[in-house]
Amino acid sequence: MIPGAKPAPGYAFPEALSAPVKAISGYRRLWVALSGGLDSTLLLHLAALCHPGVRAVHINHQLQANAGETEDFCRELCAGLAVPLVVQPVSVKRGAGPGEGLEEGARKARYKAFEALLESGDILLMAHHSDDQAETVLFRMFRGSGVAGLAGMPESRPLGAGRLARPLLCFERSELEHYAHRAGLSWVDDPSNSDQRFDRNFLRLSILPALKGRWPGLNQRLRYSAGACSESDFLNQQLAELQWQVLGAHRRRLPVAGLSALSLAEQKNLLRWWIRRSGYQPPSISNWSQILHDLLQAAEDRSPELRADGFSLRRFQGELHLVSEMDALPEEPVTLEPGETVDWGEWTIRLIPGSTAKTDVPPIRICTRQGGERIRFYASGPSKLLKKWLQEKAVPPWQRGRLPLIFGDVEGEKDLIAIGDLWCSERYCGSAPAAGWRLIVERDCD
Repeated sequence: MIPGAKPAPGYAFPEALSAPVKAISGYRRLWVALSGGLDSTLLLHLAALCHPGVRAVHINHQLQANAGETEDFCRELCAGLAVPLVVQPVSVKRGAGPGEGLEEGARKARYKAFEALLESGDILLMAHHSDDQAETVLFRMFRGSGVAGLAGMPESRPLGAGRLARPLLCFERSELEHYAHRAGLSWVDDPSNSDQRFDRNFLRLSILPALKGRWPGLNQRLRYSAGACSESDFLNQQLAELQWQVLGAHRRRLPVAGLSALSLAEQKNLLRWWIRRSGYQPPSISNWSQILHDLLQAAEDRSPELRADGFSLRRFQGELHLVSEMDALPEEPVTLEPGETVDWGEWTIRLIPGSTAKTDVPPIRICTRQGGERIRFYASGPSKLLKKWLQEKAVPPWQRGRLPLIFGDVEGEKDLIAIGDLWCSERYCGSAPAAGWRLIVERDCD
């Protein structure tokens, strides 16, 4: 056991501090995000006292010289409290500069690890406090965030399959430090917290103290403003959902005519809500008005597009489409063998025997469009250019180049026998296909 693994003999945390932690309920497993610093160390003690079976998770970013020392401290602390600990090392992608890029990379790596850890019914406690909230609101304000960003950090929100909760959000750091010293606790300081090249450290060390000196009770003022922004954001979301329902309630498409009938403010609000609802983060751009004009007002023969992190917005035949970033396709043709499944982007392709399956397996090859392909719907019928057929079928342009084209042996010649999940030759479909084998082409419609 290390010094400070448990509060000093005879010391009891005040009820006002313990109450928000005790109020956490309805979980299957309760986790504490343990960095080894003052705030999370205090939170771990509170959680271990208030709840049985608490677990801890330490994310080792492998960035600081004392990262190993901090990990050892967390292990010993948890051993002294009889709290199971999961240590998760992560690799942080550095940004272009030494400041915000590294901060944001560490945050993303940390939350990605948390999401992978949490299961349904789990709650992860994080030790953010009132000073963190003030810092977040100011940071987002300087970055140009709207009301959703200025609402600050919520006390609770979904995270992965579980939830995140911040029971210390109403306490100032000075209060937590006072309680930790009174309890005789030990912790490890992160040396990077004094590096003012990082934006948040600059705010914490240089800006917030000056603001608090000028305006006492600053944290409470900012907390009030954040609450007002949170209420405004809630109403904005309610409005967006109502308008989305009126426009058809499709997850991945919005009618351009319906969008155009809304005011510019409503268009922006609905689009941001729709993007978040689909699991993505709306891009932080200042020219939303111009983007919307390009997407909604461009001539019909144009194909405007907005690329963002993990998705893009595209317009096609009177609708705005939200298109997920897609995995790369095989560069070379792939042979389809019976009993095997070929993963082709968002498609899976199988070949299974029909009721009259033959011993010999017809050679079947999968590839993408190369240009000039023709489709023949019946053996004795005329052929048609695939390009023209896809246009007639109103297949969006970004999907045409990804369609798996499946070629087989038809009467001794290689011929197109299936086009994604759009069409399959009668020789390879139905309960008794003429070729003896049946093609199964399924698409993930997410």
